[in-house]
Amino acid sequence: MIDATRSLLHPPIKAVLFDLDDTLWPIEHVIRDAELAMHGWLQINAPRVAVKWSIERLRERRTELMQRNPAFQVDLGALRHAGLREAFVACDADPEGADGAMTIFSNARNAVTPFNDVVPGLTRLKEKFRLGSVSNGSADLKAIGVAHHFETSIAAYRFGRAKPDPAIFHAACDALAVKPSETVYVGDDIDLDVIGAANAGMRTVWINRFGRQLPAHARPDATCTDLLQLEQWLNTAHKTV
Repeated sequence: MIDATRSLLHPPIKAVLFDLDDTLWPIEHVIRDAELAMHGWLQINAPRVAVKWSIERLRERRTELMQRNPAFQVDLGALRHAGLREAFVACDADPEGADGAMTIFSNARNAVTPFNDVVPGLTRLKEKFRLGSVSNGSADLKAIGVAHHFETSIAAYRFGRAKPDPAIFHAACDALAVKPSETVYVGDDIDLDVIGAANAGMRTVWINRFGRQLPAHARPDATCTDLLQLEQWLNTAHKTV
């Protein structure tokens, strides 16, 4: 159900920006499968690394690296690559092997399946609005097959700042030649997407595909379960003056 939680006067909506992971496709099982595929590659191509560095140990090391180097919070791919290189070095293996492992991971990480409403929803929405994406992740939209739906796509690892920094939201607005007040941001993460985009001056829609409870401190302009409900809300909201 659409749940409008605010009713304020706004200029008409000209653009809609989207988060990607868990907004346009489920990601948890994809990351899990990608890590399994990568570790399987290690077992064949770098067995010493695979024996000493389990998926869990690699994950723990990435957490440590992120705590030591805040830059890794912006570039998660670089974080994963750095952890792999350390693992190779620790096993007296050629650290260039990390490149091959990353290729396996990246290919599997982009093997996502959009929710059923996504492609038809984006197709209809781009007839009325300028569309873009803003993500902290490393999804390759061309490889996934959805890049053509967006006029701009800004990833934190390229931009150098990550959500909820207002700068990354404003960069997308600038690329689309719209004001933040003319833009809606759609995402699943309360702090990064809803509160982050609101602090950047945008209207926000919480996409709640997994039946979660809206925290008391969050006030999205609407809550939707899919892009069909989003489209219904936008058809009314963008006419507000």
